[in-house]
Amino acid sequence: MRRQSATVPRVRVDLHCHSTCSDGTDAPEVVGALARERAVELFCLTDHDTCAGSAAATAARGDGATVLRGVEISCDHENHTIHVLAFDTGGAWHELERQLDEMREARRRRLRVIAARLAQRGVRLDVEGLLAAAGTRSVGRPDLARAMIEQGLVRSMKEAFDRWLFDGGPGDAPGHRLPLAEALALGRAVGARMSLAHPHQVGDRAGAMLQRHRGDGLDGIEAFYGQYDPGERARWIKMADSLGLVCTAGSDRHTPDDLALGIDLPHERASRLREWLGA
Repeated sequence: MRRQSATVPRVRVDLHCHSTCSDGTDAPEVVGALARERAVELFCLTDHDTCAGSAAATAARGDGATVLRGVEISCDHENHTIHVLAFDTGGAWHELERQLDEMREARRRRLRVIAARLAQRGVRLDVEGLLAAAGTRSVGRPDLARAMIEQGLVRSMKEAFDRWLFDGGPGDAPGHRLPLAEALALGRAVGARMSLAHPHQVGDRAGAMLQRHRGDGLDGIEAFYGQYDPGERARWIKMADSLGLVCTAGSDRHTPDDLALGIDLPHERASRLREWLGA
């Protein structure tokens, strides 16, 4: 008789998702409630360069789950945008938030510069109206992309970035990102744990970059990223294991049309992740 294989224990985790405090479409309390509905056991809202929604998301998740405070930091590395997920482990997190406040203001100045550059090319956007509507939330190029779609200038976010908003393109401007080394130093100073978000966006440069900065605090990698198929996931798990990194997991959910919250991790991966986070 053929024996059935035992079911591998799994833990549902989501350490990368967004709310209306940055470029998501659901309020932080809605995201937290969705995490509860999806039985996410280890959860963190990671808006871009802001922790403004953390308290609301935490209160909505409730139910005894482990909920962390975190953020997705926009960094610059060799003229490329790198996103680092930083998770609070009980240090002087307020120092990180102070730096993020300055970054958000830099983002607003940057959007004005980008809008002026686009206007010179015939793409005119009401950037002041956009900023006024945004209020205090973190803004970025996706806001301009959505404005382009609304005005019929492009058909999709992809087209907006491919034509206008890509790194080094006509809709790019420096000055809004922390150099990676500075971001990692800031994270270490406040006791944060840090992980490279969606490593496929770094591509073949990821291995050398992680090896170089692992000792600087970048000792996690989002190998369990929501959009990865098994082959892509295996690529990053192999890199994590070879470099002695911790695998983090997240859906990167922004809208209801994205993947559902929650990535199911094998129990041994989840245990190591919890230990790394002190959770």
